[in-house]
Amino acid sequence: MFGFTEDATGANLPSQFSPWTAFKSIDLSRDGEPRAGVDTNECLEDIEKHGFHITDAHVRITESVI
Repeated sequence: MFGFTEDATGANLPSQFSPWTAFKSIDLSRDGEPRAGVDTNECLEDIEKHGFHITDAHVRITESVI
């Protein structure tokens, strides 16, 4: 399970998957280089809409955890 958020503390990530542990920080942009393991556009859409993006085995599950 991976969570992406602008909140460096991860405080806004869904609690049902806690505890969350910071792994690394990455910069994402719609016109940037593709990232292995994450669809940048889906990730940024979810962050704009929900404040976070969640994947399970690199499959988007954000909507199912809200």
